Amino acid sequence: MSRPTIVCLNLIAMSLACVCFAGAQPAVPARTPTIDQSLEMRRVGSPKISPDGRRVVYQQSRTNWETNAFETDLWLADIATGESHLLTVAVKSSTDAAWSPDGKWIAFLSDRLAPIAGSPADKQQIYVMPSNGGEAQQLTKMENGVNSFEWATDSKRIALTAEAPEPKEMKDRKDTFGEYHVIHKDYSTVHLWLVDLPKVDTSAGTAAPGEPKLLTPGDTLSVGGFSFSPDGTRIAFSAQRDPDLISGFSSDIYTVTVPDAVVKKIVDTPGPDNDPKWSPDGTQIAYTTANANKFFFYSNGKIAVVGSDGGTPRVLTQSFDEDTELLRWAPEGIYFSALQKTTSHLFLLDPKSATASQIDMPGTEIANQFSFSKDFKHVAYQGTATNRYGEIYTSDLPATSPAQLTHSGEQLTGFDIGKREVVRWKSEDGTTIEGVLYKPANWVANKKYPLLIVIHGGPTGIDFPVINADQYYPIERFLAKGALVLKPNYRGSAGYGEKFRSLNVRNLGVGDYADVISGVDYLIAQGLADKERVGAMGWSEGGYISAFISTSSDRFKAVSVGAGISDWMTYYVNTDITPFTPQYLHATPWDDPEIYRKTSPISYIAKAKTPTLIQHGGNDRRVPLPNAFELRQALEDHGVPVKMVVYDGFGHPINKPKQQRAVMEENENWFNHYIWGDPLAPALTPIVKPAKP
Repeated sequence: MSRPTIVCLNLIAMSLACVCFAGAQPAVPARTPTIDQSLEMRRVGSPKISPDGRRVVYQQSRTNWETNAFETDLWLADIATGESHLLTVAVKSSTDAAWSPDGKWIAFLSDRLAPIAGSPADKQQIYVMPSNGGEAQQLTKMENGVNSFEWATDSKRIALTAEAPEPKEMKDRKDTFGEYHVIHKDYSTVHLWLVDLPKVDTSAGTAAPGEPKLLTPGDTLSVGGFSFSPDGTRIAFSAQRDPDLISGFSSDIYTVTVPDAVVKKIVDTPGPDNDPKWSPDGTQIAYTTANANKFFFYSNGKIAVVGSDGGTPRVLTQSFDEDTELLRWAPEGIYFSALQKTTSHLFLLDPKSATASQIDMPGTEIANQFSFSKDFKHVAYQGTATNRYGEIYTSDLPATSPAQLTHSGEQLTGFDIGKREVVRWKSEDGTTIEGVLYKPANWVANKKYPLLIVIHGGPTGIDFPVINADQYYPIERFLAKGALVLKPNYRGSAGYGEKFRSLNVRNLGVGDYADVISGVDYLIAQGLADKERVGAMGWSEGGYISAFISTSSDRFKAVSVGAGISDWMTYYVNTDITPFTPQYLHATPWDDPEIYRKTSPISYIAKAKTPTLIQHGGNDRRVPLPNAFELRQALEDHGVPVKMVVYDGFGHPINKPKQQRAVMEENENWFNHYIWGDPLAPALTPIVKPAKP
């Protein structure tokens, strides 16, 4: 339920040769991916272009059923030839690659089995390898792993963020009293460290990791984003008073001198200030800011600049009506990316005139995850377009004819995949709502189809008309069985500007439901949807809206609530992100109980008639499990068919392949029964493995 990163990489891989069946499969054409095949589809992302603009390191996912994990490898592509090869071959994942400024080294994070004695198991550490090939050498052995890192400009040092080691006082307390924690007190603060790159002789075996130097001592700051000054003598960083999510509002901008670790605050404005980037001459720092807007969960984030020694900040994107992702400050201006409805683009901001211009990438409608060469004449990025799969591209700047480096979409060869298109309709208050309509591959006009609504989370998420591997909901299988699928970008969704994102303030659920039901009415009026066979499903905020549908309407035949809110009071007193409801409802439940009642699905339980599937992570702190129990009990008490599945050990996302398989099969079983009349299986059928000889 926290404000999401809009475009993210879901690490799912595919092996089309392996077709595994878990439970009874519905009667869908053979040219439709099975659930396992969907979960095995590989994805590519996080491209990092070399300083000379000739090569790109990128991430590619794979699904490991044996370890029940989505894992990630690094691949290296040559831009001139278009050829790629596997760069990392270790067990577990390798991520977050970064070239040294001189281009001689590639550093990355990995939770592989550490070769160095004393390294904690299953913790991400920094590894460094020669860019021309060779063994990766472990650089750190941080007790709690490494969160993030950046190369110094001299290519001899790396700055990193990591949680501080557990202090002796805490270890002594555990020895005496056992494990417990004090709420809003027992924190593990994130610090900034500096580690030298050892002289690695790959022929002599592994090198000893460097001893990191602490740059932010004390427990009064918890570090977020950071970057080196052009001369390498200072680091700008953002930090908040503690690592608690509810303290995000306190984040400000600081600098620290590398030689003597002197910290100085240079930005101190209300609301969060984050992600500092230096100007090429080192005299200014750009950063993202809420610009003193206390309702920063849904208002536009701005780009501002300040002198590197402090001063009065100047906001540059006051007239840009969307969130901005600050990328780099180049000699020609400040690069950032942003959504524009169901597209995403690169922009160049002139810091003098405070005007931004869009840089089009021909052939891609959605471009993100940008990485620049040292001279800013070349860029690598992830791109896609309507009815296409995400790929890695490179281009000169300004862009003319980008080159595609990966071909992950070839996985879809041999499958009949549904078609996506953007549709628009008017909600009951006249607001224009967009959504992505999925049609079966064999769609024919003048035929009414069952309609399934799949609702994104956030609420500042967004759906695009692109091809992605199915995860929680087997959309392609629903399409092949003969359904339309609508993904509404309801009020509050990202990409449509601050006013649109604000339309569900003190209107959560109520306005969102109106947007969904008006989309249903639109498709019925167009003669596309069968009004007698409509279902809805969603996760997180999408689960909340689905719960609202379950308790507020008798027009749906089935609903699936994934990690959804049923009662804002229950949510408020249990969640790890307490400011969410005061931001959107402009009150606590003690100040205005009526707005909490009005926007809670549980308030309308007397109207509930729709069979409801509830799925939830057992350790979910974002939308805590009591929300699911409350909805289940209320539905049961009112005689509504309900099934609740708890995924033990999982938080808000269900992020392992076997449990995602279960999530998908539970949804397929539920909607196949209530929409198509197939038998309702009382339980999933396990895969029967042959006995070992």
